[in-house]
Amino acid sequence: MIPGRLPLRPMAHPGLGLAATRTAKYRLPIILARTQNARRWETTKVDVEGDKTGHIDANPMESIIFFDNLFPLKLSSYFFWRPWKSQRDFPTVLKRFNTSTLGMFDPEALIKKAVPSDVPVDIIEIIPRTKEGGAYVKFRYPRYSSAADIHTKISESLEKYPIKPWFSPFRGISAGLVLGRPWLEDLYRLPKSRLRVEFVPAKDSEPPGELSQESLYNLFRRYGWIADITSQPPDSKVLPKYAYVDFVGVKDAVMARNCLHGFVVREEGSKVATRLRLSYEQRIKPHNIWNWISNHPRIVIPILAAFLAAFSVVVFDPIREFFVKAHVMKTLEITDSRFYKWLKSQTTDILSFGRHHDGDKGLHALFSHRKDLIDSIKRTLLETEDTFVVIHGPPGSGGRELVLDQVLEGRKKVLVLDCKKVVEARGEAGTIGKLAMEVGYRPVFSWTNNVSSLVDLAIQGTTGVKAGFSENLESQVTKILQTSASALKDVSLSSRKKTDNDAHLTDDAYLEAHPENRAVVVIDNFLHKTEGKTIIYDKVSEWAAALVESNIAHVIFLTTDTSYAKPLSKVLPDRVFNQVTLGDLSSDVAKHFVVSQLDNGPASEDKDDKADQGESPLPVKTDKQKRKDLQELDECIEALGGRLTDLQVLARRLKVGQSPKKAVSDIIDQSASDILRMFLLTATKTTGSGSGEGSEKKWSNEQAWHLIKSLATSESLKYSETILHNTFASSLTPGATNPEAALESLANAELITIKSQHGRPTIIRPGKPVYQAAFVRLLEDPVVKSRMDLAVLTELAKIEGKNIEKAEQELAVLAGLPNGPAQASGRVNYLLDKLETSQKKIEAFEKEMGGLKGVLGKEE
Repeated sequence: MIPGRLPLRPMAHPGLGLAATRTAKYRLPIILARTQNARRWETTKVDVEGDKTGHIDANPMESIIFFDNLFPLKLSSYFFWRPWKSQRDFPTVLKRFNTSTLGMFDPEALIKKAVPSDVPVDIIEIIPRTKEGGAYVKFRYPRYSSAADIHTKISESLEKYPIKPWFSPFRGISAGLVLGRPWLEDLYRLPKSRLRVEFVPAKDSEPPGELSQESLYNLFRRYGWIADITSQPPDSKVLPKYAYVDFVGVKDAVMARNCLHGFVVREEGSKVATRLRLSYEQRIKPHNIWNWISNHPRIVIPILAAFLAAFSVVVFDPIREFFVKAHVMKTLEITDSRFYKWLKSQTTDILSFGRHHDGDKGLHALFSHRKDLIDSIKRTLLETEDTFVVIHGPPGSGGRELVLDQVLEGRKKVLVLDCKKVVEARGEAGTIGKLAMEVGYRPVFSWTNNVSSLVDLAIQGTTGVKAGFSENLESQVTKILQTSASALKDVSLSSRKKTDNDAHLTDDAYLEAHPENRAVVVIDNFLHKTEGKTIIYDKVSEWAAALVESNIAHVIFLTTDTSYAKPLSKVLPDRVFNQVTLGDLSSDVAKHFVVSQLDNGPASEDKDDKADQGESPLPVKTDKQKRKDLQELDECIEALGGRLTDLQVLARRLKVGQSPKKAVSDIIDQSASDILRMFLLTATKTTGSGSGEGSEKKWSNEQAWHLIKSLATSESLKYSETILHNTFASSLTPGATNPEAALESLANAELITIKSQHGRPTIIRPGKPVYQAAFVRLLEDPVVKSRMDLAVLTELAKIEGKNIEKAEQELAVLAGLPNGPAQASGRVNYLLDKLETSQKKIEAFEKEMGGLKGVLGKEE
């Protein structure tokens, strides 16, 4: 049985003397003069060559008491690594810190004050322990007393008259009798509330005994409140055996460790003694929150995703709306600033070296011809109708210039969204980035969607639930357009003032009453490519419908596709669109346009450009020569057509000195070369317009040549008659077996134009007016004509061969019928006639093919 007060056991060890352990590194010598009424304070000489194990031994009639709370314990880790880290320097620093007013709080003075004057002891030395906030006091007592009695008197005195240092106003100094053999190590082991109690042999010849939790409690409870005692697991093979004692306070653990380290105890019923070896242990706190998070990913991950989404909305959405508004109002563009415009006006004459340029007179002539259309669109933007304005025309008809340069000239609240740049972007990240750039949406982290997709996939593979970190293309496009709509509403309301007569109206009512203040959204190249990116057009259409229905903005669509009504009717089924159709210019207007282009500045600029590119510039025509050339324009423009882009090319060629006939001939040759390269010499796979990247063509070279050959001799073809031709109806080319899909694909590639009447296709015409002449030019090339006719005849011969093969197979089946029934004779005769007809066609094809091969053999 362990007694209530454990007696002090002798700690002397042979060969470990007092002088040998008093080194300068472990203790602070304090030498005081003997006075008549004072106790004796003395120390011995330091032996630096002695044993440096760091243990303190006490001789007979000597003992040790540990006083805690003499130094600030929380600063021990800081001061331990400072230049005064030795146990001797830090108390000296504290002495210097204490002024005369605070001299009573000197650690030495506190120890002297803690020992009552009626206690018969002689203080031998004081050994500070700065990292543990206390000090060992070694003393000598008389024979008629004991160390336990002296400790009791000191503890009662401190309890009755508590001594509180300056850094601890609420907790006083306490004293504990050292029962073990203290070890004064200077390792970086800071005090902790958990003690690791190891059970080691008291003697080398005896095995140690393991103390029970009850014995440990009785032994350690006197030093403070114990939170828990944890014994070593029974199946653990770690030696020496150990147990954990967790104190509530760190200072209680410090007192227990300094008083019981090295203490030898024998548990009741045990025959062997055990020495306790104590050390501080970092308590591993259970990460309950993290464990719950890691064990419940199906709950935590959606919550985290929602938090990130909310954070993005709160932080980034206002920033993005600001940039969208700045993009629409062009407030951050230097070219729209007043300083830039003033600087440009002041330096134009200097930089142009005296040359003054008028505006683009050609475009002005065109706009004058279309003045009624421009005025009609302007009036629409002043009305309160919530509908679209759709401007449809073939490529190069000048729709973009008409809208941006004439209808919206001088308007600041304009947002232009070019669908061509968006749908031609590679990958989802590229599409999102281009769409954000078009509307001014920034910052945009399109690249993070790829990383989020990988994280989402990994979480789904481990938990079975999709985390939702990544967003698909549809959700991100919707988010960008919604933010843009919110910014556009602020832009439309930016001109509203509190002094207006209708300032009391709500935002929606104000926008409905003032259509002239609404922003204008121009959606260019709508339905540019419909394969693979239909989601973009669907979302843009829905977004545009929301803008016009909410009276946030006017929306103008610019498209070259004739099927625009289908997607727009889906989002606004009860509205009639304001449709404006732009056709080719008439001959008189086209001629006036070209002439006005020729008067638009001297031709020397283009001549200089040619010289810069390393080409020999053509001689500039004089005014007299130009007048003679103009007489040829009527015939040339009739062959060229009224397409605006072709007329601009003609005007540029005339400027550099070419005659109209030569310029038109070169344009026709270039168009014929483009048609030959894109439609007649292509492989089965294509990446051209009208088909997805790397996708299979929906038309064959033979079908394209049939149209070219037919349109070269006729201005138009009947749609129904064309799809019945064998080249379309019975094509053997993979992917081109559907005649209607083939014609639609060729129309999207701009080889032909399909005119509709009452919603159904009726007429097929060349894709551009100049293509009519280009088709004729291709027919005039004997090599191209012979080669393509040979390809068409070869395919037609294969088609007839297929028909013969089918007829022969059916005849073989009929021949196998028993007794040759008379009912099958009609079918047999029909198949024989069909076989004969196909055979005659093949013979005619082969005869014609022989002639074409002869032409190819002669021509180079």
